[in-house]
Amino acid sequence: MTERKPPGVGFESWVDKQIRDAETRGEFERLPGAGKPLPADVDATYDELWWIKRKMAREGISVLPPTLTLRKEAEDALQAAYAAPSEQAVRKIIGEINDKIRDMMFKPPPGPPLGKKPYDVEDVVRQWRERRADG
Repeated sequence: MTERKPPGVGFESWVDKQIRDAETRGEFERLPGAGKPLPADVDATYDELWWIKRKMAREGISVLPPTLTLRKEAEDALQAAYAAPSEQAVRKIIGEINDKIRDMMFKPPPGPPLGKKPYDVEDVVRQWRERRADG
């Protein structure tokens, strides 16, 4: 514990001396984040859920409305279909994502609109064949 400020000593010089003494004792050497830049959000306004957001970012968790999640899943499925090893795999990937898209189209959940329609399987297969022929 630090001692009390002696009378007659300026507050600033007393604080500076306390910091210098702690520094010479090495009390700042093992602090978390020592030697690292300040976090980018150091100037951000206070958010009472900061710790939840930081933990979610650290663990790679995101919570999106179901429609946005399905949009991303549909884009990933299309890329997976283009990279599939066989036409049968392309049809399976696109068939599964089309089922999910149709379900969401007919039973929309809360949130933004899906903005997707089922993929044309034959068109995706044609594009898959073209990509395989090119590369």
